Amino acid sequence: MSDWIGYRWLITRYRLTVIQPLRVETIIGSIRATAIFGETERRTVREHLRPEPTLAAHLSFALKHEGVHLETLSRLFASDSEARAELEHWIRSEPGGQYARRAGFLCEWLTRQRLDVADLTHGNYVDALDPDRELVAPTPVNNPRWRVRDNVLGNANFAPQIYRTTHTEGFLKLNIRQQIEALEGQFTPEVVMRSAVWLTIKESRASFAIEHEENKGDRIERFAAVMEQRAGESADPLDAADLDLLQRAILGPNALHYGLRRSPVFVGESGRFGAEQVHYIGPPWEEIDSMLEGLRHVLKRSVGLPSVVRAALMSFGFVYIHPMVDGNGRISRFLINDVLRRDGALPKPYILPISTILQRADLRPISYDGVLEVLSRPLMRQYRGDWAFGKEQRGQDGVVYNLEFSRYQDALHTWRYPDLTQHVAFLANALELTIEQEMRGEAQYLQKHGAARMRLKNIVEGPDAALDRIIRSVRESRGIISGKLRHEYPILERPEIAEDVVQTIREEFPWASSGDQT
Repeated sequence: MSDWIGYRWLITRYRLTVIQPLRVETIIGSIRATAIFGETERRTVREHLRPEPTLAAHLSFALKHEGVHLETLSRLFASDSEARAELEHWIRSEPGGQYARRAGFLCEWLTRQRLDVADLTHGNYVDALDPDRELVAPTPVNNPRWRVRDNVLGNANFAPQIYRTTHTEGFLKLNIRQQIEALEGQFTPEVVMRSAVWLTIKESRASFAIEHEENKGDRIERFAAVMEQRAGESADPLDAADLDLLQRAILGPNALHYGLRRSPVFVGESGRFGAEQVHYIGPPWEEIDSMLEGLRHVLKRSVGLPSVVRAALMSFGFVYIHPMVDGNGRISRFLINDVLRRDGALPKPYILPISTILQRADLRPISYDGVLEVLSRPLMRQYRGDWAFGKEQRGQDGVVYNLEFSRYQDALHTWRYPDLTQHVAFLANALELTIEQEMRGEAQYLQKHGAARMRLKNIVEGPDAALDRIIRSVRESRGIISGKLRHEYPILERPEIAEDVVQTIREEFPWASSGDQT
């Protein structure tokens, strides 16, 4: 313990178990150095920087040099009356100090309990969170008791954090609307608009593929219609009534359950002989209403931040809260397009086929499943042995469950204050790939297909549907006119016609003799 300072000293001193990694941790050493361990920057500093062995000294150091780590502070102030007493003593002895004020504000903000100290009557306002270290609410609210600007993204019920790192500047500059306008300039707005219709269906199909339900035609069409018609339309997409309508539209009339869940939930699958695999346990249903209210607060407080940030906050915040009895994954992916449209970053009728990217295993530096595990893996590792499957019970929502988890209250410190830094970076990468690969590829295909169809009309007469059928068949067979196609269109039996048709299609859609899967 003697070598750690700042948050690590506090964690050890007050016997805290913090699940999410610190963004910065500091240790005393013989030489100054910095090393990166995963998402944590470990700084080694010289002996002369060692704080006095008190909460005031180490918390001051942490706030000044390591930033704010809400999970750690939540556990510190909730678990130990001694820590609160030391905090009150510090504030009384240093009422005007900015770190004492910030600590006092954060303590009351996190615990909803008033400290036994007087209100401040003068002094400049200071930020609760350092905007140079993390993304904050663009419009802070002054707290006159502490003379602190409340710039937290959310409220005590749910407040994710997004830290500024060497990887964040790129995604903060991502301009989706500008990229789409660039496509329209290259392919004409008509071609790009036509691609949107197919991409909407493609997004729906890919969303079901993520959940291993690819062969659900009616569900795919229903989800596609919901995406196109409802994205960006609700005044408050997280309102319970609006969520219920959205869920019913997505699930259709034959779902077993609707509404907010009123039973425990886990994400996983059944193994052999009934042995369940548990990848993630959701927050207790008793906290769902308050956490959703917190997420709604995040949506309001984040206005003015880049749209990709807001979309990630909504989508991943929703999926971690897992508030619905069914359809959480689809709603979380719907929220990405909803926020982008809401912010004007994604003009109608576009729907970005994000799910086609989410399925890809080659995403770098992290996959969709991998980014979900940023929170779920350490959470489940910490509580291994604290959950089990027991006697079946029926929840208030009608769901039969047998999950028993004994550490709900302890895990709330993590569920309420997730670090979504990697999630935002992931989504920004996925959105950029979606536009530059999926949308560009679809526009290129439509452009070439249109050109091939027009040229075929100089060779054979026929409706567009028939010409499209010929183009698809010849492309798929790499220049071979099948017997079925010849039987369907006898004119293709004529060698000179067949040769011209194949040559025309090949010039628009080149294929190699081998290795070409186009």
